[in-house]
Amino acid sequence: MNHDERSARGGVTRRTLLKGSALSALTLAAGGVPLPFAQAQPAPPTRIPDERTVWSMCSVNCGSRCALRLHVRDDEVIWAETDNTGQDRYGDHQVRACLRGRSIRQRMNHPARLNYPMKRVGKRGEGKFKRISWEEALDTLAQRLKHTVETYGNEAVYINYSSGIVGGNITRSSPYASLVARLMNGYGGFLSHYGTYSTAQIAAAMPYTYGSNEGNSTSDIVNSELVVMFGNNPAETRMSGGGITYHLQQARERSNARMIVIDPRYTDTAAGREDTWIPIRPGTDAALVAGLAYVLITEDRVDQAFLDRYCVGYDDKTLPPGAPANSHYKAYILGQGEDGTAKTPAWAERITGIPQARIIQLARDIAQSKPACIVQGWGPQRQANGELTARAIAMLPILTGNVGIPGGNSGARESTYTLTIERMPVGENPVKTSIPVFGWTDAIWRATEMTSLRDGVRGKPALTVPIKFIWNYAGNTLVNQHSDINRTHEILQDDRRCETIVVIDNFMTASARYADLLLPDLMTTEQEDIVPNDYAGNMGYLIFGQPATAPKFERRGIYSILTGVAERLGADVAQRFTEGRSQADWLRYLYGRMQEKDPLLPGYEALKAMGIYKRRDPAGHYVAYQAFREDPVANPLDTPSGKIEIYSSALAEIAASWSLQPDEAISPLPIYHPAFEGWDDPQFADWPLQLFGFHYKARTHSTYGNIALLQAAARQEVWINPLDAAARQIAQGDLVRVFNARGEVRLPANVTPRIMPGVTAMGQGAWHQADMAGDKIDHGGCINTLTSLRPSPLAKGNPQHSNRVQIEKV
Repeated sequence: MNHDERSARGGVTRRTLLKGSALSALTLAAGGVPLPFAQAQPAPPTRIPDERTVWSMCSVNCGSRCALRLHVRDDEVIWAETDNTGQDRYGDHQVRACLRGRSIRQRMNHPARLNYPMKRVGKRGEGKFKRISWEEALDTLAQRLKHTVETYGNEAVYINYSSGIVGGNITRSSPYASLVARLMNGYGGFLSHYGTYSTAQIAAAMPYTYGSNEGNSTSDIVNSELVVMFGNNPAETRMSGGGITYHLQQARERSNARMIVIDPRYTDTAAGREDTWIPIRPGTDAALVAGLAYVLITEDRVDQAFLDRYCVGYDDKTLPPGAPANSHYKAYILGQGEDGTAKTPAWAERITGIPQARIIQLARDIAQSKPACIVQGWGPQRQANGELTARAIAMLPILTGNVGIPGGNSGARESTYTLTIERMPVGENPVKTSIPVFGWTDAIWRATEMTSLRDGVRGKPALTVPIKFIWNYAGNTLVNQHSDINRTHEILQDDRRCETIVVIDNFMTASARYADLLLPDLMTTEQEDIVPNDYAGNMGYLIFGQPATAPKFERRGIYSILTGVAERLGADVAQRFTEGRSQADWLRYLYGRMQEKDPLLPGYEALKAMGIYKRRDPAGHYVAYQAFREDPVANPLDTPSGKIEIYSSALAEIAASWSLQPDEAISPLPIYHPAFEGWDDPQFADWPLQLFGFHYKARTHSTYGNIALLQAAARQEVWINPLDAAARQIAQGDLVRVFNARGEVRLPANVTPRIMPGVTAMGQGAWHQADMAGDKIDHGGCINTLTSLRPSPLAKGNPQHSNRVQIEKV
């Protein structure tokens, strides 16, 4: 039930109405037998005079984009509803916001919102600020930016990774597609990055296999016989009506597909809907795949015709020229390769913790089910060996010939149908140097030591200047979502290194505390924007959001803020930035470009009145690599060979030339290699439990993390198995300390058999709360107090699920 509905109706809820007179009437009408709850409809609310309804959206980074209908009176949002359009049936469903989006009133009207521009007056990280005028704020920002560019060059300016408004268009916060990038590209450029905190490893690895990173739409499961999910948990990661949970459930009802969930944690995606839950040690998915492959190969259950026609490197017949003898995948699995170890189910059991009998049965289930949808979430790849893991999981549909067909999948995460969208143009970055998204703290601390072969610098052999100026717009990755917060604090607090940090946000987040200039932003519900769906199966849609209220206090939207900066950088910069258009002018212009490409779109004013426009995928469902499957010669993949590359010569070259640590591996084959801080890493014997994070219903990453309603609905806890808890004399709800050499977190324990022994987990994104001048113990439950700044080998991505810790009762 929506808290906003309760507040607006004097405490009388829909359920209360149903339990009272409405239920009595229904009971009598049915001859004394209550009708199903879904058929009981309360009376519509009485419309309040002078109340208007405004279409808006929740545009945070959850993989969904949900429509909101905000009820406004006296320039205040008094309650929130969501999409009520369409037939609400499969393929034309209502894009209903989850509890997070429905709590938007609490977020908009939160007493801790930033209201005025401020400048730092204490040490970085202390959170001490002084209110200043917008004139002083913009003058200071422009002066510091000019100083940085004139003194160090544009490469010293960095736009930090941020995803708080990744669903926006004008308001978009994705660094290389935001208005901040547009401003900087018109002022000489900036040091860019590649990859994301969510997908760095899989996005880097899968193109070596397929040339891209695509999967079938979830709606295509209507054609599947079996669904095998590796760490994919849409019921918690994409739980709203805009996401894929609905499609997963509805598609399985139509196909009657069995579902096997492979995850260390019994997730809400399983939650009684699954046929089998297979708990697995974090970071060992590639070992499971190798054990499955052994069964498929030795029992002659592979699709040899598919492997011969479409693939490179499965066996000696398709091994590319120049590859060593017996370096193909089949030799690796059978123990005929370099390591000489057969990847039997018994071998895989020792590593994964999964009994070999279950591994054998799973292999047979996959082989016998045609078609089978093998899909991975982004959790398995967010490990120290995540690149290998991502490519390994893709081997299951490759071995069984389930790629490029309806009901199958590539092994990647699901794709979606999307309508035409014209993004706000940002121009071309004159600076060609970029760093891995996870490497920005290194680019402050040891910049000139960072090289292309060791640290993933692109565009030049090594960095020549450290980061001196950081833009941080609508993101909490400066601290909260970055790793090893205590070490990050030390790096950022030294303002002789990075000299200026500009934060544009709605709240005093953990990251905002490190700002030199702190500017109050409008929310997407307070300004105009047009956004497309993200993951929504086989239905695409556009949402036209309107400002529900006028700007309050001295908050400004990002377009207004950056226009002010551009004007201070020079008339030519301002002209390049605005092109003489207002924010409303830009939306009309961009939508006109969209209509040129897609004449079926409604008119601008019609879309504004509709709020949300939907269209079903005319192809039915998206099937990744279908054209390649139908004709691999006419439709080659974007790989060097044009085929699926099980053996990648490009990766072999990288492995031979890059500088790697002894416990790291880059391989031309999708092999299993132990992760640093993995289950058997001997360097971490003092920390016996594996720790990983998971997406939590109470937050989208850290967004909504300060909403009391959501905190009460899903409190922050650390999950621990009863066996591990008993050994530590920990009971349900006990306050515990979770710690390692990097830091300590204190929070309640959730003692549950829904997580396997030897493994523990907590929801990621909780706001860091520690005395950084004192003991630095975090009382907010922020997992990144404990995570490592060491990157993964190939993508140089964040391995935030590869951690070893100890837990003790406080």
